[in-house]
Amino acid sequence: VEAVNLIADGKAPRIPQPEEGATYEGIQKKENAEISWDQPATALHNWIRGHDKVPGAWTTINGQMVTFYGSSLLGASVPAGQELAIKGASRPGLVTKNGLVVFGNDGKMVLVRNLQFEDGRMIPASKYFSADETTALELTEEEKKIAEDIR
Repeated sequence: VEAVNLIADGKAPRIPQPEEGATYEGIQKKENAEISWDQPATALHNWIRGHDKVPGAWTTINGQMVTFYGSSLLGASVPAGQELAIKGASRPGLVTKNGLVVFGNDGKMVLVRNLQFEDGRMIPASKYFSADETTALELTEEEKKIAEDIR
């Protein structure tokens, strides 16, 4: 009540805030968002989610910078998947049908749903090993006729 009354009377103390450190720009740089793998799963999840979307938490996979998006803690048993070596990680990740499972130093798991590559391409993490496969679109005769009509 006293503080409100001081403000109402125009007598509240005014302390200028220093401008040093008054920005978030320093922590929003991509080079500051690299994932440190020597942490428990909860810290990994918080790091990934804390950098989601800008600038994006990243790591190196097969010599390429890969950014992780959309993480969640995974409390179930270790799912079946294809191993993926991650630079600095104590054990390889697993590409599963639900996404990329990574492990904290406590053995607990984090599920990452999306990956973005250096070239800007974003894919569901579950499609990591099939990302380079390209399939041609094949139209049925009826679809070809509709496409011709549209042209």
